[in-house]
Amino acid sequence: MRIEQFVMAYQVEQDRLRALTPEGFTVLRPVLRVNAELRNHRRPYLEFNLPAEGFGKRGWVNIGHWTEPELSFERDGKTVIFRSGFLEFVFTPNGGQGGCPASRDNDGCFYADGAGWRFVPAEAVGSRMEFCDLLFAWKFAPGDASGVSVGGKTVPAYPSLKKKDYPPLPLTAQNAAHLPCEKLLGQYKVTFER
Repeated sequence: MRIEQFVMAYQVEQDRLRALTPEGFTVLRPVLRVNAELRNHRRPYLEFNLPAEGFGKRGWVNIGHWTEPELSFERDGKTVIFRSGFLEFVFTPNGGQGGCPASRDNDGCFYADGAGWRFVPAEAVGSRMEFCDLLFAWKFAPGDASGVSVGGKTVPAYPSLKKKDYPPLPLTAQNAAHLPCEKLLGQYKVTFER
């Protein structure tokens, strides 16, 4: 299956992210990430993750994921737009190439399965990453995270020490999307066979 994967990450306040992190996990960085895919040129898929360590592994905890009919996509030249009633992500490849600094500590992704967590190992992707310009907005509620980048390259986000305790909140896409975007950290496209 041919995959066009569009990845974006943005920085949020790490203490607020800690309040969302499920028991058994520790947040690695003040980051939220979206992986959006076009599968075989026609089937959209999008997932929302936070970086965490748990159960002896480092990687991502899935917050939510969506596919058709809840999620749609359209192309406008090189631009690919993922859209639903609660999100819009517009990726435009800009020709720059590079890598992702967080790839080194990505063992895979944890998905809630009702009784606990199911771990899926990370895919080995050898294709070059092409940087993208990005416009994004979560639309679950007024004031949800949004941002825009132009000519962006990937920059790291560094962990911060705890400064404030926030009351715990359930790990939901709505709660995570409401955390303000402090800055965009990077966005890219990669194409590979799965």
